[in-house]
Amino acid sequence: MNESQLNRYSRQLLLPNFDIEGQLNLSSKHALIIGVGGLGNIAATYLAGAGVGKLTLLDDDTIEESNLPRQVLFNERNVGESKAMAAQALLREKTSEVDIQAIESKLTEENADALLRSVDVVLDCTDNFTTRKLLHRACHSNKVPLVSGAAIRWEGQIISFRYDTNSTPCYECLYSELSDQALSCNENGIIGPVVGMIGVMQALDALKLLSAKGEVVHGRLKIFDGFSGSWRELTLTQDPECALCTLEKS
Repeated sequence: MNESQLNRYSRQLLLPNFDIEGQLNLSSKHALIIGVGGLGNIAATYLAGAGVGKLTLLDDDTIEESNLPRQVLFNERNVGESKAMAAQALLREKTSEVDIQAIESKLTEENADALLRSVDVVLDCTDNFTTRKLLHRACHSNKVPLVSGAAIRWEGQIISFRYDTNSTPCYECLYSELSDQALSCNENGIIGPVVGMIGVMQALDALKLLSAKGEVVHGRLKIFDGFSGSWRELTLTQDPECALCTLEKS
């Protein structure tokens, strides 16, 4: 590490259970963020700020005025721009040494495996179940850890899957089927700080996975009630009728 890096990351380096080893681990790793909306805004900012080696941002959407209350990385002048490209430009202004790549695309069956081939962790910051299911299956088959977050109305949740070390339970043990409309902020509304809370927690789990410092438990669901300000935790168990787990055993 050079003098500038020692100064920039000095507060992280002071942590005895992180120190230089954790920083060097982090700086050599690659994180992929799927969705650069409210969750992705926050997670990407903290990952870039902490000094992750490479950060790839995937999103095919453009910024709307109604996004600004919770997608706090963006400014009014960014309305109409690509979310991925605007986030890349703004994050590069904050930290020049992190390799930040932007891809203006949806996650598809055709590009999923190629995108995951070189990454060390994936953050699911999407807002539709179809993409979540496709992403989870790609992480499962490629054995890439997945940090999945969701927020709607006053509620948020986060769950991480250590597919580098575990395969069950999986995301489909939690949600076998769910409609995209049920996950839509456009239909159900959202309060901004709840998104921020979950995005921060996603960044924290990703940082622990990338640095190999700290505990991230496979399949532990954390649920946040923003209205009451309370958290609940549930340990996910395998669904004996889960299609993916059943397929893996066969």
